[in-house]
Amino acid sequence: MCLGIPGKVVSLDRKTDTAEVDFGGVKRTVSMQLCPDTKTGDYVLVHVGFAIQKLEKEDALITLELFREIGEKYVEPGKV
Repeated sequence: MCLGIPGKVVSLDRKTDTAEVDFGGVKRTVSMQLCPDTKTGDYVLVHVGFAIQKLEKEDALITLELFREIGEKYVEPGKV
């Protein structure tokens, strides 16, 4: 089983095929080799440092909201 996390592309570096992706305030550098047609502002599904699929904005936001709800229900405040 794998877990892909949606994030928003905030900047692209075409020379290195990487992007800075925002995961709700946490930004990480991600390989874009599998999603070469992605643009700044797009949402991507990221697994182990690779953008594996471009997502529709609505789908990404729904998934992020579900993750937030799960976190509120099952994660004790201050424990993450």
